[in-house]
Amino acid sequence: MTNPEQDRWSRVKNRLRSNVGEDVYTSWFARMDLEGVQDESVRLSVPTRFLKSWIQAHYAERVLSCWQAEMPEVHRIDLTVRSAVRPVVQAKEAPVPVEVRRAPAPELRSTATAPVSANHDALGGSPLDPRLTFASFVVGRSNTLAHAAARQVAEGRRGDPVMFNPLYIHAGVGLGKTHLLQAVTWAGNSGNERKVLYLTAEKFMYGFVAALKTQTALAFKEALRGIDVLVIDDLQFLQGKSTQAEFCHTLNALIDAGRQVVIAADRPPSDLESLDDRVRSRLAGGLVVEMGSLGEELRHGILKSRVAAARTHHATFDVPEDVLQYLARAITHNGRDLEGAINRLLAHSKLNNQPVTLEMAEREVRDLIRPSEPKRIKIEDIQRVVARQYNVSRSDLLSSRRTANVVRPRQVAMYLAKTLTLRSLPEIGRRFGGRDHTTVLHAVRKIEALVSRDNALSEEVESLKRQLQE
Repeated sequence: MTNPEQDRWSRVKNRLRSNVGEDVYTSWFARMDLEGVQDESVRLSVPTRFLKSWIQAHYAERVLSCWQAEMPEVHRIDLTVRSAVRPVVQAKEAPVPVEVRRAPAPELRSTATAPVSANHDALGGSPLDPRLTFASFVVGRSNTLAHAAARQVAEGRRGDPVMFNPLYIHAGVGLGKTHLLQAVTWAGNSGNERKVLYLTAEKFMYGFVAALKTQTALAFKEALRGIDVLVIDDLQFLQGKSTQAEFCHTLNALIDAGRQVVIAADRPPSDLESLDDRVRSRLAGGLVVEMGSLGEELRHGILKSRVAAARTHHATFDVPEDVLQYLARAITHNGRDLEGAINRLLAHSKLNNQPVTLEMAEREVRDLIRPSEPKRIKIEDIQRVVARQYNVSRSDLLSSRRTANVVRPRQVAMYLAKTLTLRSLPEIGRRFGGRDHTTVLHAVRKIEALVSRDNALSEEVESLKRQLQE
């Protein structure tokens, strides 16, 4: 590259710095390089697709005008993503011809990019499944509130007051959380009025870490805070102190600015032990909705919906009503097992050219019929049942009172929390008024010793266990 071009590029950068300010220049343009000038086109490069997308969307006109101040004949900027290792160009290799276009509007054209999902281009959200829309979501008693809240979010318009923020949906595996979150994203993006971004917690972590590595963290934060509706799936997988701190700042910034946040996880905010207390508190301050297990009627509806969807591609596929009733009664675990059952029947019917029968269904879905799982017991349930049994209040169990009529019930509740849940000692201590894990360990050992020699207490504890498991 000739020195005059480099000198001109230095003047353009200084002009751009004056135009946008030092902070914005450092965030977005400090790592932009000049690749070359050819005819009426200038070729620039940046290290990441994220930077390219953001500059294209927000600073196209300014970059072009700064170049035109130096070279009035420039009418187009070609912005590319450069690889980490620059290719070696052979001396005899002819340059790739660049289309010359005289256009009144500025154009930043990408020549090296991966496909962008149906989300906000600058951040490149997680992939969306086109099948997961509100139209394909089957509503039942266990998910009515979650569905209604998600529809309310999806139908909102920019500038409308946010009714509940964040919307936090939690449920076990395969009960429809991701379906609802992706439906919100599809519906929100279809009108092109609001920027709706769907990210898994893993994608959020990857994006933040990648921004730190490429020294574009400020740009990442600015882009994230410009979203109208941020949708985060599988929050339970969010790890790392710096990533959690950034998520907390983003959550606060969006909520304080009146932007909508929608989150899904496999447990309520209070049970996300790895998250900071401030994040849990902010999450619990919105609308927390649990999607319960699928009832038989809802399972039947899901099966009919999946058969109807299969018929759009396989018109002759049919599942008799007695088979649907059998599947709805026998497969109780989650919606994914129901869909898997229909896929198996479809494959068997088409590949073997046989109609679906009850005998075939019983044979094909044997492994999907699982024994019923024991009830998932929560620490709040334990505290409530123990308080009622011993005629004390739940606040007494969490307090610092040391009277005998409170200490024993508190120890029993801690013992049950350790034996009936998967919670760690520090988490149990935190849920009992912020006590140290050694206090919990002492309580567990104390009750274990007493139960082994005190028949009355042993019967009491067994009775409490039965009440909690019913």
